[in-house]
Amino acid sequence: MDGKLGATETDRFATLHEAADILLDELTDRYLVERRESKEPLGLDDALVRTVRLIPRMPTAAPMAVHFTDPGLMLRFGRWWAESLPVCPCDTCAEDPEILAGRLRTYAGALVEGGLWERVRRGLSGSWFETRLIGTGLKSDREGPLSAAGARDARRGGFAAAIQWAPWQLRFR
Repeated sequence: MDGKLGATETDRFATLHEAADILLDELTDRYLVERRESKEPLGLDDALVRTVRLIPRMPTAAPMAVHFTDPGLMLRFGRWWAESLPVCPCDTCAEDPEILAGRLRTYAGALVEGGLWERVRRGLSGSWFETRLIGTGLKSDREGPLSAAGARDARRGGFAAAIQWAPWQLRFR
């Protein structure tokens, strides 16, 4: 460790940004999607980061957003599925950028093949979302609480019952 970045050498994740750019170009060329690029905050008090959204032209297919963070990526699929690559950028955890690039492709492959499932559940203490991404060699589950307004909005949007997002449509050449 050279010490200039403290506990981590974040430059090693630059290849992850390159892999994401290549993947986004491939998906844009292969599928019927609208590509939108902007600068957005990840949260209310966060700095702006480059964000690329791929929005399928078929509304039953889930959208994808890739936020280019320092040091890596934040992926968002559909309404609630989210993944940070790397989970932890420190040298101790030593996540390999090449393995993370492969994971990025695996996640994106599952999404475009229609492997994303989402729903809202009601409980005694409130509502929460459940989401699952399933693909070749992948089964990833997420869940979390929803505000009352968020739960109402989700139910109005049809998420009270489980929804499996459709596969993305291929471009015809």
